[in-house]
Amino acid sequence: MAEFKNPFMDFDVQKMMGEFKIPNVDVDGIVAAHKKNFDAIAQANQIAAEGMQAIMKRQSEIAQAAIVEVQSNLQAIATQGAPEEKLAQQASIAKSTLEQALGNLKELQEMVAKSNAEASGIINKRIMESLDEVKTAIEKTKS
Repeated sequence: MAEFKNPFMDFDVQKMMGEFKIPNVDVDGIVAAHKKNFDAIAQANQIAAEGMQAIMKRQSEIAQAAIVEVQSNLQAIATQGAPEEKLAQQASIAKSTLEQALGNLKELQEMVAKSNAEASGIINKRIMESLDEVKTAIEKTKS
């Protein structure tokens, strides 16, 4: 069976654009700008992926801690004597569990926000650089 070869892998944009010989077009500059764009996107994706991995790891840690705490709480409730004591213990556990869940939720939300801010910061920086490059290219064509 013949091996599949992607016809687009040998496509050289720089060579193709160079053949057109368009005046006042910096083909090398365009190719370099697109390479910088792809690099910025790759870097932003890497940061986003690392952030999501950290969040998943933290969620796993939270779940494991919750399981241990539930087991401990069930044992504590089982050892209580009177129904009133068990009810008071359950109310106390419910309150602390809710507070802990809200704290965990806030922590995870902050992790997501930080990861998103870092990734979007890279893209925003590249956009600003790209606009400066366009401005410089326009000024070059005027002179």
